[in-house]
Parts: sequence; structure tokens; C-alpha cells
Amino acid sequence: MKRRFFFFPKHSEKRLSTQTFTKTLSTFIHEMILTHFSSSSSSLASAVLRRQLFLIRALSSSSSSNPTRIMAEADAVGIVRRITPSLDPSRYKGQAGKIAVIGGCREYTGAPYFAAISALKIGADLSHVFCTKDAATVIKSYSPELIVHPLLEESYSVREEEREMIQSKILTEVNKWIERFDCIVVGPGLGRDAFLLDCVSGIMRLARQSNIPTVIDADGLFLVTNNVDLIKGNYNAILTPNKMEYKRLVEKILNCEATDQNAAEQLSLLSQKIGGVTILRKGKEDLICDSQTVTKVSSFGSPRRCGGQGDILSGSVAVFTSWARHYVLSNQSSSEKSLNPLILGCVAGSLLVRKAASLAFKNKKRATLTTDIIEYLGESLEEICPAE
Repeated sequence: MKRRFFFFPKHSEKRLSTQTFTKTLSTFIHEMILTHFSSSSSSLASAVLRRQLFLIRALSSSSSSNPTRIMAEADAVGIVRRITPSLDPSRYKGQAGKIAVIGGCREYTGAPYFAAISALKIGADLSHVFCTKDAATVIKSYSPELIVHPLLEESYSVREEEREMIQSKILTEVNKWIERFDCIVVGPGLGRDAFLLDCVSGIMRLARQSNIPTVIDADGLFLVTNNVDLIKGNYNAILTPNKMEYKRLVEKILNCEATDQNAAEQLSLLSQKIGGVTILRKGKEDLICDSQTVTKVSSFGSPRRCGGQGDILSGSVAVFTSWARHYVLSNQSSSEKSLNPLILGCVAGSLLVRKAASLAFKNKKRATLTTDIIEYLGESLEEICPAE
């Protein structure tokens, strides 16, 4: 079998036996699900398949107590080409991805817009934003393409005696939507209001119960750093910390300093301590780990570090993760079905944003802004994977 960057090249006899069992079980479940639900509604089949992927991922993780860590450059171009769906005239609205961004408050309206519009520019069919009422009108004014839900509240607008009731109402409304999404992004423009963060914690629990992949960035990372149990053991969670956010995570969870020396080992240990969540550590090289393997994307992007590029990345990772999950579930190859779609989504998102940033900088130089990078997302994807 040809080995890829996410495979483990050496195993004991016992390890091989465990892996064989896991792959056989995953193949059996996959075939049973496809047979039973081939005529079911898309929403029901989608929910069941999400649970199937979660089971397979959990079984694979539990069978590896001493994983091999491989620090290798990902075949990012190949991954993008494999997981990007074709533009088929027979497809209908929603099949190319339904993404939701949880974020946006009085002070921060740009970040959720950047994440949500990036998802659409790459190829998602629908992009939602769940934000505070104060932010909703502003975000709607940026683009009519986004579906904006003014459901969230901040402390200043809620009386103490009403908080429990209002939080319950918010979660009830979000719960009506959550099963429809292929991936959610938590954090862009969220802010750090205590009541708002409590509400978002509830939304994250809803997503976890429904096995919805969750990309966590910006203030979402602040939330989980101070409440690790929200994501611990959640195989559908992706953390996307920058240098300072990563530093805080390492200090909080590993009780040591973040370092670039032995970066792969430290990143893998951090993922293990959080229960196997996928982490994309942003930097000169993006390092990506799911506690079992470490890979990197180091293609050159842009020396211009304008604010908002992380928001583009979170939206991009969300789309590619939803595509990767569909690719893994629908693939008949046993080697492909064993892949972690969250790793694939992170690799693809990292490459595309770097390529778009490079093209934007080539044309705009020091004047490059986040909106310029967003405009090159489509062109960048077209160069890698032309639409037919």
C-alpha cells in the first residue's frame, strides 16, 4: 500500500490487528448505511453519516495509544483536487456545503462577514451568520448573499433575572437550525461578554451532540482555553490558533512555554491532552495535528499581515472540511475511507488562503487588505482545480 503523510509506517503485530478490525468495521458500517439510506431524505442520511464518521474516528483514535508523529509537507494540491466536488448540473442547492458562523457583536462585525463570505467565494452553497441583534443589520449591509440571524444577546441588554430564560430561548432557536449545517465556525467577532459566551457554549454543545464539525477561532479559542471541557474528546473540533492563542493554550493545558523546538511533539501532546481534537497552528508554516500525526503546509503566502486573514482561513477550513467528509464517506477505497477529513480540510484551507494571499500581495503590495485576499479565493481554487 502506498503510504501517505497521514499513515503510520511501522506497527507491531498487535497494532496491525487492531487497525484491520477497525477498517473492517468501518467498511461494514459504511456499506450498511449507504444501503439502508439510499432512498432516505438527505437531512436524515446526512445526520446518520455524521454519526458513522464520528464512530469510525473514535475507534481509530482509541486503537492508537502511542502514535507515530510524522512531520512532513502535505500534498496540499493533491488534497484540494481530490476533495473539491465537481460542478454537476444534477446537484441541488445545499449539496456543496451549508456553513454557519457563530460570532459578531457591537464592536466586531467584519470578522464574521470575512469568514462567512469566504465560504461562499470558495464554493459553499449557503452561508449563515448567528450574531447579536446590534451586529445583524451591519453584517447584512455588507452582503445580501449571507443569511443573518440576529439571535444572540450581550449582558448589557439582558436583565439578571431574565438571563436563564433568554439563554434557553436562544438555544431553542439555534437548535432548529443546527442539524442543517455541514460545519460551523465559532469565534470570529464574538467578543468576550460573559453572557454571550455562555450562550455560545450551549451552541457548541448542541453541535457536539449532533456531530457537526466545529472550527474554533479567535474569541472562540479564548472561550475553550478557559473551559477545555467544551471540546475535550470532541473528534469533530478544529482549533486554529495564531501564535499568541497557541501560547495561551499551551500554558493553560500543558503548563509550559510554547516553543518552536520540537514543535511537532508539543503540538501532538497538546492535541492528546485535549482528547484528540485537530489543531491547525498558524505561522510561517501551518502545522496540523490530530494527536496521531503532524503535517505541515509551508507554501509561501504574503508578508502582509493585515487583520482578518484568520477569519478567511476559518471559513475556508469549514468548507473544505464539509467537502472532505463527503469525499471520505462516498469513497469506496478502504485507504481513503480511513482518512481524517478534518486534517484534509485544514490542509486544503491552509493552502488556498496562502495562495490567495500571495496573488493579492503580488498586485496590491503594502496596500493588501483582507477584502483583496477574499477576491482571489475563487481564482486560486480555479488554478488548482479548474471547474469543468
